Amino acid sequence: MRRLILLALAGLAGCGEPVQDNHFAESIELERSEPAPVTVGSVPVRIGELGASFNACNAAGTTRNLAEGGRLPVRAAPFDAAEETGAIAAGTRFFVCTRSHDQDWMGVVFHEGGTLDPSCGVAGPVTVRQPYEGPCGSGWVSSAFVKLVAN
Repeated sequence: MRRLILLALAGLAGCGEPVQDNHFAESIELERSEPAPVTVGSVPVRIGELGASFNACNAAGTTRNLAEGGRLPVRAAPFDAAEETGAIAAGTRFFVCTRSHDQDWMGVVFHEGGTLDPSCGVAGPVTVRQPYEGPCGSGWVSSAFVKLVAN
C-alpha cells in the first residue's frame, strides 16, 4: 500500500508547468569578460635544505638544451607567469639549492662571472634553513634546462 502511495506522489510531482526563477538575472546584469591574469609574487630561494652538516646548496649545475649564445631566464618564483628577474648565459655554472614540489623548477644561486664562486656564500654549511640573501643572483629556472654536474 505504501508503494502505491509513493508511486502516486511521484507521478503527481512530475505534473505541472516548470517555474522559471529569473529574479537574479533581472536584478544583476552579468558581464562576460576575460579572466584576470594571475599575478605571482616572489618566492625566495632557500638554502640549507639538508641541514647544518651539508653545504648550503648541495649541488651544482650548468645549462643544457640552449643554443650557443642563448640565455636561461631566471624567475622570481617557480612559475612560468613569475616575473623574469635575470638570465643565465649558456654554459654558465651555478649552485642548485632547492627544487619546487613538482620538480619542474630549481632554485639557484649564480655569480655574474659564470663560475661557482665561493663569495656567493653557499659552498659551505649554514646553521639553519633560510632564504638566500647573499651577494650573488638567485631565482628559479626550469629544470628542463639544467644539467647537474659535480660540485
